[in-house]
Amino acid sequence: MKIALKYGLIITAVVILWVVVARFVLDVGADSKANLIAPVLFNVAEFFSIFLGIRERKRELGKAFTFKRGVKMGTAIAFVYATSACLFFVVEYFIAGPKLLMSEAAQGQLLWQVAAKAFAGLFFLSVIFGIIYSTLSAFVLAREGKLAHNRR
Repeated sequence: MKIALKYGLIITAVVILWVVVARFVLDVGADSKANLIAPVLFNVAEFFSIFLGIRERKRELGKAFTFKRGVKMGTAIAFVYATSACLFFVVEYFIAGPKLLMSEAAQGQLLWQVAAKAFAGLFFLSVIFGIIYSTLSAFVLAREGKLAHNRR
C-alpha cells in the first residue's frame, strides 16, 4: 500500500503543480491552447509513475512477482491518483468557486450536473487509463524477468 500511495500521490503532485503554474504563473485561460498540455502531461506522469511503482513492487517480491501482482499494484496506484486528484479539484472548486465550470454550465446544463460529470470523468478515465498502463507495464516487467531467467 505504501507504494500505491507514494506513486499515486506523485501523479497528483504533478497535477497540482500544473494547475498552480497554469492558473497563477502562466495565467492560462479556459480557451488557451496551453490547456492541451494538461492531458498529455497527466497521462505521461501516470504511465511513468505506474511503471516505476510496479518495478519497485517487482524488486520487493523478487521471483514471486507475477503479471497479476503487477496489474494489481498499477491499478492501486491509479486508484490513489484518481481519488486524490478528485479531492484536490473539490478543494479547488470550493476555493475558486463555480467560475471554473461556468463555461460548460452556460451551455444549458445545471452546474451540479457539470461538476458531477467532470469529477466522474476524471475519476473513471484515470482508473481506466491506469489499468491499461498497468497491464502494459506489468507485461513488460513480467516478461523481462522471464527472459532474464531463460538466458541463464
